Amino acid sequence: CLSSRDGKIFHVLLGAHSLKEPEPHKRLYRVRAQIPHPGSNIHNNKDDLLLLQLEEKAELNAHVQVLPFQREDRDVAADTVCQVAGWGTIDHSGRRPDKLYQVERPVISRDICNHRTRHDHTITDKMMCTDSRRKDTCKGDSGGPLVCSGVAEGVVTAGSRVCGNYKKPAIYTRIAPYVAWIDSVMASAAGEGDAR
Repeated sequence: CLSSRDGKIFHVLLGAHSLKEPEPHKRLYRVRAQIPHPGSNIHNNKDDLLLLQLEEKAELNAHVQVLPFQREDRDVAADTVCQVAGWGTIDHSGRRPDKLYQVERPVISRDICNHRTRHDHTITDKMMCTDSRRKDTCKGDSGGPLVCSGVAEGVVTAGSRVCGNYKKPAIYTRIAPYVAWIDSVMASAAGEGDAR
């Protein structure tokens, strides 16, 4: 639920599977702070990671749980099938769904992703890719987790591209290379009160 950083108040919706339908377990939380990675740049996908600090601790239950993230800096093997979910557009008309969509995608190697006919050597060792044939992430999915075997391995990047084009694989920021930064931000937030 984040769209800009120009002083507006943002909220995060947790526990939702529908944006319109009432659900007893969904709840809106106000964002206290947005912490972009210091190396992030709006002109490319490098260091494309943003942490959100909530005003209050999220209430955990069967519908809202902590997703473990990868702490070991290693690549996910090619052909590993991972899941990604989001509220992004679902067709070329720009239509957004009411329901949370999830798709399974196989990881592709960095070498294949970096081929000149694909992303032409712009994919760094802090990024990873999945096959984008027929099923893909799209505009509005940015920031969502790529989950492999129950662990968040990557985050959907904000790169502008044609969705579902097999020549342009989906790009994710790998989480493991940023663990020290994430831990530092979390420790700093804990010093202000609660880590959220």
